[in-house]
Amino acid sequence: MQTTMLKAKLHRARVTHSELEYEGSCAIDGALLDCAGIREYEQIQIYNVNNGERFTTYAIRAADGSGTVSVNGAAARLAAVGDIVIICAYVGLNQAELAVYRPNLVYVNENNEITRTSHAIPVQAA
Repeated sequence: MQTTMLKAKLHRARVTHSELEYEGSCAIDGALLDCAGIREYEQIQIYNVNNGERFTTYAIRAADGSGTVSVNGAAARLAAVGDIVIICAYVGLNQAELAVYRPNLVYVNENNEITRTSHAIPVQAA
């Protein structure tokens, strides 16, 4: 049996481009992809904090250190420049893998620069 788990998260990235006439995908700064462990062409989920939209696409690599988060193709109708998004990738793990599993969590500032990384989300207080 496989359990679907959070593999990686880019938390509160800011959309820098919204390109309707580009081949569908999401271009992400290569340094952010590497830090999170998200591969080029890997399926990702994008959660738009500004408007509540949630959609699936795939990651493509933008220039390292560029800060780029470009939502492309049809998805460009779901995210505008300046919107804050959470980008997640998931993985299926078996029971043995679950015992040692930890996700890659990458937190960024308003310029999509890494501010910190973690492997656990803090317990939420009531």
